[in-house]
Amino acid sequence: MGFLRRLLGGGSDTESSKGPAEPFDPAALDAEERARELELARFDQDRIGDLVRRQQRYANRSWTPPAQGGEIRAGEGDDGDPGA
Repeated sequence: MGFLRRLLGGGSDTESSKGPAEPFDPAALDAEERARELELARFDQDRIGDLVRRQQRYANRSWTPPAQGGEIRAGEGDDGDPGA
């Protein structure tokens, strides 16, 4: 890539490398990750809590399908012997 920059009149290679990157700090990364996970857990808890409250609020208005069949079970109410 450096030869293309020189060929096309771009900056030199020394300009592209601004120096060493930040040192890697695992403790800081762990703390950031824990904070992010805690934030996500709180968000999920609030979202789920809202969902449960809405379900409880509108439970009496929910549609339930009609019962299939009837109240008579198989073998009951027949004139014949249910075992035969």
